[in-house]
This record gives sequence, structure tokens and C-alpha cells, in this order.
Amino acid sequence: MDWETKLIHAGLDPDEHYGALSVPVYNASTYRQRSIEKPGRYEYGRSGNPTRNALEALIAELEGGKHGFAFASGVAAIASALCLLEAGQHVLACRDIYGGTYRLLSGLFPRFGITHSFIDTTDPAAVAAAIRPETKALFLETPSNPLLKITDLAACALLAKERGLLTIVDNTFMTPYLQRPLDLGCDVTVYSATKFLGGHSDVVAGLAVVADRELSSRLRFVQTAFGAVLGPQDSWLVMRGIRTLKVRIDAQQETAQKLSTWLNAHPLVGKVYYPGLPGHPGAKLHGAQSRGPGCVLSFALADGEAAKRFLHAVHLPVPAVSLGGVESILTYPSTMSHAALPASRREEIGVGDNLVRLSVGLESFADLKEGLDRGLRGVRGDP
Repeated sequence: MDWETKLIHAGLDPDEHYGALSVPVYNASTYRQRSIEKPGRYEYGRSGNPTRNALEALIAELEGGKHGFAFASGVAAIASALCLLEAGQHVLACRDIYGGTYRLLSGLFPRFGITHSFIDTTDPAAVAAAIRPETKALFLETPSNPLLKITDLAACALLAKERGLLTIVDNTFMTPYLQRPLDLGCDVTVYSATKFLGGHSDVVAGLAVVADRELSSRLRFVQTAFGAVLGPQDSWLVMRGIRTLKVRIDAQQETAQKLSTWLNAHPLVGKVYYPGLPGHPGAKLHGAQSRGPGCVLSFALADGEAAKRFLHAVHLPVPAVSLGGVESILTYPSTMSHAALPASRREEIGVGDNLVRLSVGLESFADLKEGLDRGLRGVRGDP
């Protein structure tokens, strides 16, 4: 099937009882066992649910993996993937990374003896030089959040395989429609399905896909033992969102390209971070490993006060946390997505108080441009 056809039909087995084309929501915590010697496919909601399993089959097929796993949030998916590691092992992660992942790596997993280093993963030589004897995983984002830096996934995956490391990629910004890390040799892809996959800002969910059967068994053990599984109603909402993924991304990406070009020429905007701009240092690499630049961009204003005046003046897009919805969302990383990072750390990696992140939705380009222009007029103090 073509990819857009898979979005509609992959993982969908018509309901055996009534032929429903929408997967039923199975609100069941336990299931009748016809044999106590050999449990059936479903026995308890934590270890399996038909609605959740339909979503897991769908994301596995879209990603080109062996098995998919659905979790209660994107952070739960990331934490579960990191649970593949053991005490005494070490993770290399990209420097500008989602604040929730930073919190996990710096505040939670060290309690269990898993250490980390943050490095510039856009430089494969720097990645190779940072590998220690105890390093067992690379954790990557590309484009990174929020500076949209580009990492060579194939090069990092090859290096990881040579050194016996796992490669885990947060592909939330791209979705499997625009980028498939498993095809480039990576081992695990994770998503905050709250974002573009759900697409409507009405569900919190996480997904993971693995390329290897043995690794799949290990992650399934973590999912069952850790128990941070996605409920059936939320699984259904994510599936509903995925069905329209292509048409949403196509429209949002087209508008993001226009807005980034307009912002890049605006006298009050210092720098625009978006891999669809010709001047982006990773544009060529990103174009080679993905199908498009995506729908998220960041831009810098003169200073933190200018950014705050802008966000107070703007009404469209909406200032809020998160991204990937049908509505455009402006996020202030310093106090929102990256608040978990100390101020000194944010400054060190370039996430200053002057930075604003924009997730482009489905509104018209004209309305979004006018809304952003109103915010920028507010920076100058104009009415």
C-alpha cells in the first residue's frame, strides 16, 4: 500500500462481531479464561488490550518496525526505552534536548546507576570521541528541540552498531510520515503521541517501535513490569488522529515554510531555526534523511524582555505548552518546555530567554502572519 493508504487501513481488522470499521474501545480490565493451564491472548488490561494492541500494530507498520508499544505519555515511552539499560551503564544524548528527557536523564535515572553525557551529536566525530567503555546507548533528537539541529542518523546508527550501542531516537517532530529512523539503522523510535500523531490536543500518549524481535521482547517485559500503559479510550483517540496525519502535516508544513521565510526577513527577528530555510546548517542532511522540514520552528528576538512583550501581545497563535495540534501554539522554552534545565544550562546550549518556539497548525497563513505581526508590533510598543 501507499503510505497514505496505510494510515487509513494499517492495523485495522474489522470488528468480528458487527463489522465496525472503527476499532471498538474495549473498556475491560480482565478477560474470561477458558483454560487455567494456558491463558488466552488477553488476560489482564496491563499486559494487553485489543484497542491498545490495534494502535501498536498500526504504529509498527507505519514505522517499518517489528513491534509497537503504547504508553501513558511520551515521557513514559522514553523512560521505558531507557529501562533497557542497566545500572553502571552510560547514555550519550544530544545537548539541546526536550526538557522532560533532560529531567529523566539528569534527575531520575542516576538514582538507578545509569549515567549520561550531553554532547553535540551533529558532529559524528564528537559522538565517537565521547563513547566510554560503559556507554551502551545513544539518545538522539533530529531536528532537536528547540534549536532544530540536525543529527546524521545513519552515521550515528552505524557507529552505535560498531560499538555495540543501542540507538534510541525521539522522532516526535517528524512522525513516521516525514522520517523513519529504523530505516536508517536505529534500534528504537519513541514518540510523544500527544503531539502530531494524536494531532488534536485532546490526549496524552506515548509510543515506541523497535526493529528487532529480541529487543521487542525486552521492551515488552518493561512495558508489562513498569505498567505505564495507554488506556483504551486514549488509544482510540490516537488512532483517530493518525488517520489524518498526512493531510495535516502537508498543510501545516506548507504554512511553516512560508512563516519561516517571512520571519527570517523581519527586522525584529534575530534568527530563525528551521531546516526548511536554505541557510540552515543542517538543511542538506535533513533533506537527505527525511521527506520534509516539518511543522515546528523557533526564532530569537532581541532579548528576554522582547520575547515576553511579544507573547503578551500575541493572540494568534496561542501561547501554550506542547505542540503538534491542529491549532498553532507558541511556546516559551525558558519557562515551559525546557524549564527543567537550569538557566545556566539553557544559556550554555543556546536556549536563551529570547527564544520562542512555534508549532504551526491548520489556520491560514494570512491569519497566522497577521497574528505574529501583531505580537511583533507589541515588541515595539505599537498599537
